[in-house]
This record gives sequence, structure tokens and C-alpha cells, in this order.
Amino acid sequence: MKLAFSTLGVPGVPVPEVVALATRYGYHGVELRAHPEEPVHLGLPLGERADVAAAFKAGGVEILGIAGYVKVAAPGDDGPVLHELRSLLELARDLGTRFVRVFPGGGTEQSAEEADATAARRLGTAAEYAADLGVRILLETHDSHRTGADAGRVLGTVGHRQAGALWDVMHTWLGGEQPAQTYAALAPFLGYVQVKDIASAEDTTPLALGAGVLPLTECVDVLSRGGWDGWLCWEYEKRWYADAAPLPELLGAGRDHLARLLNDAA
Repeated sequence: MKLAFSTLGVPGVPVPEVVALATRYGYHGVELRAHPEEPVHLGLPLGERADVAAAFKAGGVEILGIAGYVKVAAPGDDGPVLHELRSLLELARDLGTRFVRVFPGGGTEQSAEEADATAARRLGTAAEYAADLGVRILLETHDSHRTGADAGRVLGTVGHRQAGALWDVMHTWLGGEQPAQTYAALAPFLGYVQVKDIASAEDTTPLALGAGVLPLTECVDVLSRGGWDGWLCWEYEKRWYADAAPLPELLGAGRDHLARLLNDAA
């Protein structure tokens, strides 16, 4: 398995510094948060997109994916959602990465069945465009579809290779799923896995990997037993927790912790 970290942990840091962190601490890739407050966003001009891609290539670091904020199950018209999703897919193409992250984002005014149908319809439509661009849309286990069973239910309906899953280990744990259950639900669709650690279900402030309660050992064991050889991406939510320790000072130990888990699971 390859290791990456998300720029959610280093909010606003310029691309050259992000590449330098990845190379310094031995990460193979980086997940780029696409947001107006970040160096990479949907309004980035084509020339600057080429500069970002070149910086990562020069550093020998892969752009794992683009973490967008489209909510595919949200109530409302399909048009604005699909427009934003197409823009994310085009950004991913221009940066030379294979994955785009989207959220479910179903609303409380919908039934679960309505949210599933909305998400499946939009993902099915967008997957055709994604296929043309060589990009895969990944539905994260999050908010209204927190578990692997929730995401797998939608993706099974879509039935398109370019619509897959992103396993966020915190949300499936908060949803009451065991890692083996999550993997069984998501294995046919899995794009990559976001790892992290927290103190408890009540306190989700990000911690160093291995310092909290999330079942990281079990997750890696399950993936290894399943023969899965994709990416583990550390999503350290510094952007939402200003008092959390700075990610750069944790990256080395985090990489070593994941390497130990992988070695023990082999």
C-alpha cells in the first residue's frame, strides 16, 4: 500500500512546501483539498494547474486525488450539483490525478430512499463524463451515508466502474461498523482509504496516528487479508481544529506508524 496525506492538515500551505513535506517524510502522494481558501481550487487558471502538476512531478510525489465538496445526495435540482462535479473532474484531469472525492450530503427533509436515489442518479450521470476524462468519482463514507453499507447501497445501484468509494475510517467507526463489515461492503468499489485518529466519539479533535481510539490496526489487517494494495491517506483535520498540533511535526512518526501496521499485517 502507498501512503499519502491530505492538505486539510496543512491549510493554505503553498504547493512547493506541500511537496517538500511529502518528500522529506517519505509519503508517496498527497490528497489536495479543493477550496477557494486553498492554493488549488476550481477557479485555478489552466497555466497554474500545469504548474501544480509540474511541481509534484518534479518532487516525485503523486497527486492522489482532489477532495471536493459536492454533495451528491443533497435535495434540489441536479444541474448545479452536476456542474460543480464536472468542474472537479476537469480539475483532476488537468492535474493528472485519478480520483475526485464527493460527499453524500443527504438532507433531513428526504427519506433515506430518496437520498439514495438522488445520489445514484447524479453519480450515474457524472460517471459517464468521468470515464471520458479518465477520472474516478469516490463517494466518501460521511454524513448521511456514514457507513460502508450506506455507500455500498448507492454504488451498487449506480453500477459504473467510475463511481467508487472512499473509506473514511472515523465515520464508519462512528456509524457502528466493524472494519471487516465495512471492507465487505466497499471492496467492489474501493478507491482509497482515509486514516486518522481521535480521542473518542465525543471528542474528534485530530490526534497523532495510534494515539486515539480508532481501529487502525484492524483496518490495515482487513485490507491486507483482502489483498488490497491501494492508498492509505492520513486526513488530519487541522483546518477545523485550530488547537490541534501542527501536522508537519507529526508526519514522520505517522508514516512510521503506518509502516509498522503494514509490516505487521504482511
